[in-house]
Amino acid sequence: MAKWYYPSVTDGLLAKEVPGSYGIPFISAIRDRLGFYYDGQDKFFQSRVDQHNSTVLRLNAPPGPFMASNPRVIALLDAKSFPVLFDVDKVAKRDLFTGTYMPSTALTGGFRVCAYLDPSEPKHAQIKQLLLTLLAARKDAVLPAFRSEFGALFDSVEAELNSGAGKSSDFNKLNDGTAFEFLGEAFFGVRPSATTLGSTGPSRSTRWLFLQLCPLMTLGLPKILEELLLHTFPLPPLIARWDYKALYKYISEAAASSGVLDTANKLGISRDEACHNLLFATVFNSYGGMKVLLPGIMGCLAKAGEGLHKRLAKEIRGEVAAAGGKVTVAAVERMELTRSVVYEALRLDPPVKYQYGHAKRDLVIESHDEAYKVRSGEMLFGYQPFATRDPKVFDQADQFVPDRFVGEEGKKLLKYVVWSNGPETESPTVADKQCPGKDLVVLVGRLLVVDFFLRYDSFTAEVGTQLLGAQVNITSLAKASTSNN
Repeated sequence: MAKWYYPSVTDGLLAKEVPGSYGIPFISAIRDRLGFYYDGQDKFFQSRVDQHNSTVLRLNAPPGPFMASNPRVIALLDAKSFPVLFDVDKVAKRDLFTGTYMPSTALTGGFRVCAYLDPSEPKHAQIKQLLLTLLAARKDAVLPAFRSEFGALFDSVEAELNSGAGKSSDFNKLNDGTAFEFLGEAFFGVRPSATTLGSTGPSRSTRWLFLQLCPLMTLGLPKILEELLLHTFPLPPLIARWDYKALYKYISEAAASSGVLDTANKLGISRDEACHNLLFATVFNSYGGMKVLLPGIMGCLAKAGEGLHKRLAKEIRGEVAAAGGKVTVAAVERMELTRSVVYEALRLDPPVKYQYGHAKRDLVIESHDEAYKVRSGEMLFGYQPFATRDPKVFDQADQFVPDRFVGEEGKKLLKYVVWSNGPETESPTVADKQCPGKDLVVLVGRLLVVDFFLRYDSFTAEVGTQLLGAQVNITSLAKASTSNN
């Protein structure tokens, strides 16, 4: 039998078998699923790292039977092994966006949308190019749309806090409606609320998203109900049929009026397929991401306290003043601490926590300490929070350190910020699976911080958890002591 060698810092390092076991078919997969959902994800993975003394190991990934035909994966739980999941020369990505199970294409108009396509499939390049072209064409609309919509959100927060003693403002609830309006205006120049969709977009989107993500969720119901209703068999797409039709109508009309569908035709994509992909990119990728990211940033800021608030306010107001009192993209780019805060929030709690890939050939994957053999066809699974909180890369890895990415040394760490399905130091192309809206997401996060600290000196909030991330209830606001535009 041939030996497996891997060239590394230790030349001629002999590759080992991946530790861990899949256990008894069906029974062990159910056991692992229950541990994942009800012990807590971090505890689930850490207990297995401790058991096998390895950050690369075999386990059963949720949801398992009967939702997924094969739950067996090799888990990559450190910053060194994790990046193989981005290398499309080594891993295949076909139908793996949600992992070991794939939601019915009845939820996406019968199409396998771009997120489920491997870059080797011709449609992938066409559709991703459409998304990249849309983002480039609408880049100048982002800043004014964001400031308009989120300015109204801050007005609503103030009104709710002023409505009586002991009041608080649910940032997540306001963010849901605001983010949906912003994305429609930024991407297509059409506010959803000004169409027949009205104010129903967020609720319709949430129901549609839920049908796709519920196999990875818990709702706090009795375990037996959650296992039967959410984790064992897929819920029927019919539940969200009318919601999806309403969302599709809005997207198709808005995309037609903005000329996006003409671009799709030039790229060889039918108008129907383009609309379903635009809907998925707008609602699942963008709206779903903003539902997690922006409350996450606010939660980090609330916990950090007044000291950080003062530093951010000073930086932001100084750069805006230097730009003639205007918020511009160039001014935002100069705000180093603000940028670092957003990167740190993305590092600490990435919006998308799981990545998957099938090994295209026999591979050797290296952790910090060992090299392991992976055979062709085996499923690789990465739990991103363990990669981006790797203590061998980051000091105080589990803590929010706002200036972690400031300065030249801080910039060197950006290659380990991989929330976008790729390193922060790289840009998406049609040949990879990195998020096409990577730069937009970071800009939106920074604009939230910028606009907030132009209006306020500080704030307090109660920070908890909900289905997809942080739950933030703002309890007080200290208005800015100086006027800003």
